[in-house]
This record gives sequence, C-alpha cells and structure tokens, in this order.
Amino acid sequence: MPTSCSLSSPVNFAEIYQSAEAVLSRIAMEPDTQLNILLSPGTPAMQAVWILLGKTRFPVTFWQSSLEEGVRKVDIPFEISAEYVPTAQDVGSLAISELSAGSAPANAAFADILTQNPKMERLKVQASILASREVPVLIYGESGTGKELFARAIHNASARAERPFVAVNCGAFPSELVDSILFGHKKGAFTGATADQEGVFQQADGGTLFLDEFGELEPAVQVRLLRVLQDGTFTPVGARQETRVNVRVVAATNRDLMQAVAEGEFREDLFYRVAVGVLHLPPLRERQGDLGLLAEQVLASLGQQDVQLQDKKFSASAKNIILQHPWRGNMRELHSTLLRAALWSGRDTIDSEDLLEALFQMPEQHRGLLDQDVSQGIDIKEVCDSVWRHYIPLAMAEAQGKKRRAAELLGLNNYQTLTNVMEKLGLK
Repeated sequence: MPTSCSLSSPVNFAEIYQSAEAVLSRIAMEPDTQLNILLSPGTPAMQAVWILLGKTRFPVTFWQSSLEEGVRKVDIPFEISAEYVPTAQDVGSLAISELSAGSAPANAAFADILTQNPKMERLKVQASILASREVPVLIYGESGTGKELFARAIHNASARAERPFVAVNCGAFPSELVDSILFGHKKGAFTGATADQEGVFQQADGGTLFLDEFGELEPAVQVRLLRVLQDGTFTPVGARQETRVNVRVVAATNRDLMQAVAEGEFREDLFYRVAVGVLHLPPLRERQGDLGLLAEQVLASLGQQDVQLQDKKFSASAKNIILQHPWRGNMRELHSTLLRAALWSGRDTIDSEDLLEALFQMPEQHRGLLDQDVSQGIDIKEVCDSVWRHYIPLAMAEAQGKKRRAAELLGLNNYQTLTNVMEKLGLK
C-alpha cells in the first residue's frame, strides 16, 4: 500500500508526528500486517518520531542499513511513555474550558433530560407538573445529578419562561456581602458602593431565582431570606423604602435538610417555606439503563462542539468500564472523564486504556458499620461478624475470661451460643 506525505519542513516535529501516525494507523488496520521501519533515511527529527511511535503506539520492528554492514535489525533497549495528543492540538484553551464546563443549557427543557429509567421518567412528570404551578421547589441530589438542569427546565416550562432565570451559589456568599448580593444596595451604603446595585431578587423579578447549595446558608442569612419568601418584600442596603418583587424560588441542595432541621442547623420555618414541591434526583449509579445512553450523548455533544472530536466511538471494553464505574461525581465526572478520554485518544475509537487513563481513582472513604453504601451491595453477614469481633473481646476482658458472664454482658441466653460464635470467627 504505497503512501506518501508532503511536509512543509523536514524538522517540524508536530507535522512529522501527525503524518507518520496517520500512515502507521492506516497500515496497521490491514489484517496480518507487520510493521517494519527503516530508520536510516530521513532527518534526525523523522527518526526520533519513528522511534517515539514505534515504542508507544505501534508494534514495530526497527531496521538500519549501511554500506559496511548492510541491512540489520535494531534493538532499542528502553521503554518510553508519550502523551503528545495530535487530535487535540487545535483545541484552544478557551474551547477546552467551554467543553469541560458541561453546564445546563439556558434553553433546557424536559426533553433534554435523557433517560430510560422509570424513576427518572416519573421525576420528569412530577417536575413538569410543578412547572405549571406557582409553588417553590426544593431539589435534592448529589453533586452532578442535574439539579440545575431540572431547575432550568421547570423555569422554561412555566409561565415565567420569558422572564429572567437567575442562578446563585449560596455556598459562595461572603458573609459581609450577603445582604448586598441578595437584596442590592444604594450608592454610598458602604465603602466601595460607588453606585446603586440590584440584588439577585431584583434581577429575577417576574422570573425564577435558583438558589444552589441552599443548605449552606448561614443561620443569619436564613432569617433574612425567610421574610422575602413570605411576603416578597425586602429593603436594599442603605435604602429607606421597601422593594417588592415577584420571584419564584427553586432551591437545590445535597444536604439532608430534615436532619439539619432536627439538629438545629437549619430553620424549620424556612425549610417548610421552600419544600413545597420536592424532587429527589437519584445518583447516576442508581439510574439503571441510563449510563450507556448518557455516555453516547456526551460523546456526541463533544463532537458537535469541536470538529477535532467528531466521529469518536467507544470500544466494547471501554463501554464495560463506563458501566462498572460508580461515578461518584455523577454527570460532571462522566462529562469531564469522557472529554479527557476523547482528547487522549489518537484514534476514532476510545478504548479501555484511554478511559482508564482519564479516570480519577479517588481513595475510598472509610465507612462505619452503619454507613455502608447499600447501592453498591453489602455483605450483611460480614457486617454482623465485624460487630461480634469488636464486642466479644471487650466482653471477655470485662468478664475476666469467664464465658458465662461475657454471654450475659452481650445479651445472650447461654454461653454455648457465645462459644459457637467464637469458634466460627476464630476468636480465642
């Protein structure tokens, strides 16, 4: 299969790499092909690239030739690792930032929430019902489960769709500027207030205010927020007159607010003011039937946003890794991982090696006996055995080695039961 390439310069490493990689890729696709490279001709840049490709990307046999020794096989006795990615060379830093953002589109609708999972379909129906009602909405879910996507879809499906949608992160409020951010300020109200400034409630007037990380609001802020949610009025910092707005609030949190209320960390009246329409979004690992669908959709969207990433597809082994990974970061982790894998891959097919390289292997958090992740499956017998292993030695020590007394301390009817458990677990 004769192949030739035109180069603008014999020493342009990037151009040589792309041309050589393209040639070897085409040749390697032929069945029963053995790749052989003659290193002698060409420039030093060409020889370096051949060695780079032959040691990292393709199974190659190297040869040299000279008048004195003729043609002979060359052994290159070292291993190297290369990370040069020609497929991503034209993707600018701004484009990569936009691709990695993976944020909810401004025109998000319920049709944009792709799913084949019955629970998610039910949530879409519930959210569409809430969209048609003028009630506050509280969305629960882990980070990356699509809380803002649902919030925007609710807004766009409501009668407020033509009015503003304003999103703020409650966890990022500087304590000294909270009032100004929420309610605005008048010129001269404080040092640095050089002009009147609207708060987010005024910006969202007539529309929807999305309060993300709602559970992170400080207690003092919760009090001030409660009033505006009750009657729609507030006083900007430095103002003398109240301002009235008509705002629908959609809040989102990954915290258990009912537990926070019980522990006195969150105001009960504020909770019930917002928790009228409540949606619990499941994590990605619990959305059976959706992982493959969503991975294909993310890959297609990357290709639509950047021509260099078009026509990418997954190998069977890569799909298996996607289906088996727990995706603790949910859609954010899936999106960023697939973007990295698409950038790393020098071929149209993203294989398991590309995906494994793109995955972040987070250390497993130590979980207590009563804090196991049931969604990943647990061995309840092993959990019970762990309890036995912990308490039997303590009871035996307290009973000074007397099994009858130790059995009583453990609430057992007779010491023979204790003996049986100890023998089973190998406890002496």
